[in-house]
Amino acid sequence: MAERENRRGRGRNREEETPEFADRLVAINRVSKTVKGGKRFGFAALVVVGDQKGRVGFGKGKAKEVPEAIRKATEQAKRQMIRVPLREGRTLHHDIEGRHGAGKVIMRTAPEGTGIIAGGPMRAVFEMLGVKDVVSKSNGSQNPYNMIRATLNGLQKESSPRQVAARRGKKVAEILHKDDAAEAAEA
Repeated sequence: MAERENRRGRGRNREEETPEFADRLVAINRVSKTVKGGKRFGFAALVVVGDQKGRVGFGKGKAKEVPEAIRKATEQAKRQMIRVPLREGRTLHHDIEGRHGAGKVIMRTAPEGTGIIAGGPMRAVFEMLGVKDVVSKSNGSQNPYNMIRATLNGLQKESSPRQVAARRGKKVAEILHKDDAAEAAEA
């Protein structure tokens, strides 16, 4: 009996160690296949997952039932998460442009209190990422798959002052402007 309690305890600790992820269903698509006896329906789901502290990922899943498609998409999203550096935990460090196929997105850093100004699928990515202030615009493709891929493409290009300083072999204060350096020294 003690062994069972130990096993349960270990499993519970392992669950507590893994960070809790929030997920957002972005799109669901019903597809049909015409067969001899009629039509067979299937569902495709697009899900964005994030810890709201700088990690985000997306996944797509296909199945005969909606809940199963969502579960598959969520699992895939958790497997391919990326980490994005955020300034003050609320906005981007610099303006970014992302592309995927015909989808093009522009993301700009914003002052505190601006909120998330973004359309549909991009909003889901920013909310799951934990960004609170950002201004963005989507040009080109309105396909949610391409918009999310373009957004993640841009977010992967973002670099924090610390990363730039390390790459250039300098100190963070040397890279930032004088007024920004004072803010960085406080943080």
